[in-house]
Amino acid sequence: MSNEKAAELLAAVRAVESGERSATSFFNEPAAGPAARSGPRAQPGGPESGAAGGRAGGGPAAMPPPGRTERPGRQDGPVTVPEEVRALLAEGGAPEGLAQRVAETLGEGADGVLRTDPWQLLAVPGVLPEQADGFARALLGDEAGPGDPRRAVALVVRLLERAALRGDTVLTPEALGRGLSGHAVPDPEEAVRQAVDAGAVLVFEDALDAGPVASAMNENDVEEERPVTVLVGLDRYALAEESLADGLARLAGTFAPAETAGASAAGPAEAAGAADTADPADPADTADTADRAPSGGAADDGWAAAAESAPTSSARELIRAVAGSGLVTHTGGEASRAEVAAVAAAAGALGLRAAVLTHTDEGRERMARLLAEHPASRRDSDADSGDPDSSDRDGGAPVPAPGPDCATVAGVLAGTEGPERDADGALLVDLLAVCDAPQLDAETAAALLEALPDGARLLLSGDPGVLGAAGPGEVFGDLLAARYCPHVASRTPDPGPIGELVSGVGIGELNQVAAPGKEVVIVPVADPGEAVHRTVQLVKDSVPRALGVPSAETQVITPGHGGSAGTRALNAALKEQLNPGPGRFGGFDPGDRVAHSPAPGRTRIGTVASAGAEGLQLACGDRRVTVPPERVPETVRHGWAVTAHQAAGIRWPAAVVVLPGDATEALTREWVYTAFGRGERHLSVVHGAGDALPRAVASAAARERTTRLRTLLTESARAAEAARAAETAEAVRAAEADDG
Repeated sequence: MSNEKAAELLAAVRAVESGERSATSFFNEPAAGPAARSGPRAQPGGPESGAAGGRAGGGPAAMPPPGRTERPGRQDGPVTVPEEVRALLAEGGAPEGLAQRVAETLGEGADGVLRTDPWQLLAVPGVLPEQADGFARALLGDEAGPGDPRRAVALVVRLLERAALRGDTVLTPEALGRGLSGHAVPDPEEAVRQAVDAGAVLVFEDALDAGPVASAMNENDVEEERPVTVLVGLDRYALAEESLADGLARLAGTFAPAETAGASAAGPAEAAGAADTADPADPADTADTADRAPSGGAADDGWAAAAESAPTSSARELIRAVAGSGLVTHTGGEASRAEVAAVAAAAGALGLRAAVLTHTDEGRERMARLLAEHPASRRDSDADSGDPDSSDRDGGAPVPAPGPDCATVAGVLAGTEGPERDADGALLVDLLAVCDAPQLDAETAAALLEALPDGARLLLSGDPGVLGAAGPGEVFGDLLAARYCPHVASRTPDPGPIGELVSGVGIGELNQVAAPGKEVVIVPVADPGEAVHRTVQLVKDSVPRALGVPSAETQVITPGHGGSAGTRALNAALKEQLNPGPGRFGGFDPGDRVAHSPAPGRTRIGTVASAGAEGLQLACGDRRVTVPPERVPETVRHGWAVTAHQAAGIRWPAAVVVLPGDATEALTREWVYTAFGRGERHLSVVHGAGDALPRAVASAAARERTTRLRTLLTESARAAEAARAAETAEAVRAAEADDG
């Protein structure tokens, strides 16, 4: 987009702000500053709803503007398809099989929506722009031109939805313009303006200097314009980031050190201690940051004692940081989970209500084992059992709360597991620790923050080297990059040859590691066909025989679903050898290993137990899941082989990573890091990628997602700093006046 066009779009934004244009044409409200939560909280909703609750500051959600079609969420069970929808699809030349998805996506009155705007068909999953164009031409005839405003709006929305699948919450007008040009839109800049005017998208001006200035006036008392970047986004993602930034600011300002004479209380920016200068990757810097974290006030002695008794120096630093701040980030590998367990156990020993959330059921089970093994948790269990020697009769010591809850993020948001909630829907916790934080997308994180009560502590922990969230947003990465709060980098390495190999990959080095116990084995192959053959051989025979790890505990990981050695080909070959059968239950047999993905980014690995009229019965660890028949084709796949994205957050005793020569474009450092780290005791690499593997490992990290959160956090911190400076100056003037 040219500078002139960008200036026109900026002028349009400001016209709305000044009242010259209708406020319903689009919204451009700045993020609200940190404030205490007031009013009723959102009640727990299903994780698929993904609602952030509205604009930052806890206000009501924006209503759809005129011209905007409000689409209902997916309904449970099959939706009845009206005959009018079938007739309209037939008139437009669309296949009858599309009717169910049209009714589910567009809801009641779908035929009227499509009759008025045929390009709304693009909202239906699986429909391509070319197909929507053909449908529109069949209904509208010559009126359906490439420059039709309805087509422009639909394509802008589609491009933003496709960007969300890549992890972006917003796009620049230039990026949208390039995408629109690829669809033969004659005037891409005008198309973006039409989408803005229709209220289909939001426009944001984010300051490039990301913070308030001392004065917006120059020496001639003329207001100076700050450099800005213009971003366009769908309301659900953009507003989720604003709500998330507000929630993080609320928690970061929870605990402040006591004021001293002539000094102001510290807020989110100063709570980070040395975070403005410390390198999160440098353990010495992060340790110093944690040691200088502000005091939490109450129970300081208890936190200090817990820190001193921590099993490792990294755990000690993390406990100190959590004691003094309402928001803390923590990075490290698999071994660093024990540090999160130490914090949660320490909080429970101090009488605080603690909970630890993970991305997967398997991760929840691992954390539960860590907590059960922790000495503080065992003391809590003794206290809960009623042992008179375990309680303090004089009341001088805090009574331990019940042991920390372990749950999945999705389960907590769905209200099916985890801590209880109060009447307003807030989680009854004093400390919430979230492992696998890189898997948090913007909407999930915003919903989680909305559920946290005022005064709670939040610990976000994860490995920044793994693949990111399946949904839009880069919450953990943005929070680390903004240096918004105290950060502790674990110095506890993952043990053994696999840990050494994965640690090297994380810094761009593919090292040959000593593996005397066959912990790491490289199996070279010449082509994808041989890759499939050797993979089946490893899972069925070699790994069980040489290492004692049964096939049921060995997981195959490959770059994609398609291709000669993708999940489909590998699962077909593995089923034939491990559990042959006719697939009488929709392609599945009892005993088949499956990957159940009820929502994007959420995968459970389980086994088919049985099937009936109510659906497919799955055994997923300690859970029993029933998948309705109509949901089986889109949510259940065979699971002997999965992708690295599906495997994120899960570990198995043995992993077989397949690198076929026809899938080298999918390899990145993050992919290799994630895949290689899934095996606990053994890793086999079926290697047919040649020098593409070391090139992927040595290459720079994956592209940054286009988001607003980092800018919003930086602006929030600087605004808080400016407010504190103003308060300090006012206090000094008042003191001087009193002295005078």
